[in-house]
Amino acid sequence: MSDFDLIVIGAGPGGYVSAIRAAQLGMKVACVDKRTTLGGTCLNVGCIPSKALLNSSEKYADAANGKLDDLGISFGKVKLDLKAMMVSKDKIVKGLTGGIDMLFAKNKVTRLTGTAMITKQGEVTLTDGPDKGVYQASKILIASGSVP
Repeated sequence: MSDFDLIVIGAGPGGYVSAIRAAQLGMKVACVDKRTTLGGTCLNVGCIPSKALLNSSEKYADAANGKLDDLGISFGKVKLDLKAMMVSKDKIVKGLTGGIDMLFAKNKVTRLTGTAMITKQGEVTLTDGPDKGVYQASKILIASGSVP
């Protein structure tokens, strides 16, 4: 069993920001998430990866359709390398999730991986994952975002 001032359930934009700020204010904080990477749906599989792929796709379309000709940029045959596009997207996501890891370490936020369940007042149980167990906190913040 570990004791914390605050346990945040969910490491998406609401959860990780709350955990970091609470730690900066002097609280002993843990943040729980099912994923092995921080950032929630938005950063891992939603907004950020979608925007990265959209940006690449728009650049490809502009080059392939001659929309850059007026700028003095013209190409021969333009080809799409989907594998390279996905690698680029993954690199962006990894950089951002790694940045949150760095902020957790810098601010001494304990990161817990697993599925959290509030089992009674002041008690969070991780039912699976590498940090499976029971944790105590005087405060619990639910920041599960788009995932119940």
